[in-house]
Amino acid sequence: MNQEEMKKWIDNASYEQLLSCWRNAPVGDQIFVGEVGDYYNRRMAKKRLEVGDAEHVRASKSIGWEK
Repeated sequence: MNQEEMKKWIDNASYEQLLSCWRNAPVGDQIFVGEVGDYYNRRMAKKRLEVGDAEHVRASKSIGWEK
């Protein structure tokens, strides 16, 4: 994916999808590097505020920490 496609995916992803990517992506994944990485961080933080604590906990438990 190019940068614009990555940004589009970020914009359309649910909070749970973003959190899952955050936890499970390999080290150095391009979605977390440079301009796109900064964009990801801002969007995830915004969506985290939008969904609230209860949804964050639900999504976190749903994803877990192990593959």
